[in-house]
Amino acid sequence: VTIKPVPAVKSTGTFLYLATTSAVERQHPMMRTSLSLAGLGLIGSFAYGFSSSTAPRLPSVIPRTPFAVSSRTPKANLFTLPSKAAEIDVNGVRGGAITPKSTIAASDASSESSSGLNLRTILASLWGTTGVAYILVKAIRRVLPIAMEPFAGEGFLPLSQFQLLAYIGTCGWFAYVEGYKGFQTKFSPLVVSRSLTLGKSGTPIHHLLFGPFYSMGLFHATKKRMTVSWGVTLGVAGIVAAVKRLPYPWRNIVDAGVVVGLTWGTLAMLASYVKALFKGGSEFDPALPSEN
Repeated sequence: VTIKPVPAVKSTGTFLYLATTSAVERQHPMMRTSLSLAGLGLIGSFAYGFSSSTAPRLPSVIPRTPFAVSSRTPKANLFTLPSKAAEIDVNGVRGGAITPKSTIAASDASSESSSGLNLRTILASLWGTTGVAYILVKAIRRVLPIAMEPFAGEGFLPLSQFQLLAYIGTCGWFAYVEGYKGFQTKFSPLVVSRSLTLGKSGTPIHHLLFGPFYSMGLFHATKKRMTVSWGVTLGVAGIVAAVKRLPYPWRNIVDAGVVVGLTWGTLAMLASYVKALFKGGSEFDPALPSEN
């Protein structure tokens, strides 16, 4: 067997293949075919070995760690400084957390509103509201016997049909004008709203001592409120003095209307106070003077 010189080759695989085929040149055709296939397989093994990546593959699912950053987190949020609208107050937060001032103020307001009325506010408002109600009940007790005289029957003349219609009409008129329009929609909620301000910290002692008169708006109120309150008080006193001079049964008829109006107003005031206790406050303007 003669070995021919092998020309220069460019790769190791090609060299091995040529050397093998030269050594068995002119042998059996089947032998040459087998050696050819073996050489191609060797070249393929070398090619696959050199072309494969040596870097280890990462697992398809990366385990989460306490310090892992979610891929959904925008990168801008990791390096963006807070704006002035969300100014940070670290000293006002317990536990070391960083919370915007606006969030702290909102949480304080919500906790204060959710806590409702404290005991001091309830007791002070109870004194102011029930004090005004006591004044009204006392006036009703004085006037009620006079209003019922036409129906006593002993020493009093019975009412005529016209006088009886006047009696009923006067009660209805006072119930609407004085009881509903005057007390239920204006005066009663004002008393309740102002009485609820007596329990605030820093309330002067004379406001608590004269709580009913404070609740009526006779002092420490806006100029308009004090003018209306004093005007109504003096006006009612003048009307009472004038009604006392009316003859029978007209004084009794007017007193009957006054009893109905005051009774309506007292019940409306107590109902408004109970409603404010359940709601945790009153939405009616207390007409307090400006701090300026």
